[in-house]
Amino acid sequence: MRNLLIAACVMATPLAASEITIDVAGVANGTITIDLFEDVAPAHAERIATLATEGAYDNVVFHRVIDGFMAQTGDVEFGKLGSDLRMAGRGGSSYPDLPAEFSDVPYDRGIVGMARSQDPNSANSQFFIMFDEGYFLNGQYTVVGRVTEGMNIVDAIKRGEGRNGAVLGEPDRMVSVRVVQ
Repeated sequence: MRNLLIAACVMATPLAASEITIDVAGVANGTITIDLFEDVAPAHAERIATLATEGAYDNVVFHRVIDGFMAQTGDVEFGKLGSDLRMAGRGGSSYPDLPAEFSDVPYDRGIVGMARSQDPNSANSQFFIMFDEGYFLNGQYTVVGRVTEGMNIVDAIKRGEGRNGAVLGEPDRMVSVRVVQ
């Protein structure tokens, strides 16, 4: 009986989450489902699940969106709708940065990777979803998951301007992000 109780408690933790769902609003409207790769990047998958469980990702914008490349979101510090979005992309969570968990999973369309600074061990809360393949990222950025449903919603996310992909005006946002156990 004790082992069943322990197993039930472990399964209820964010690390045991296999998916997150993201309700998107703006130019794109709908739900994206992402399979988190706990076996490939356990610390990064746990971080995303933890922040989702805490509601930290709710109303965070897609601040950097480059057509043919990726849509970036997850700045829980500066990326909330209603804040000064000029700082979006520079922040993270109150948790420490994560060491890289590189793998041999290629950056194909629909792959979710962790954003970071120049330091490979600086991923924190921000992540990006690939519109197309980007094999130049292989082994350089941690792969944390894959879109399993709603790629059409990803494709509809409002694009940014210029080389850096900053979204002008009102960006699309993650209305809510939930862990599916």
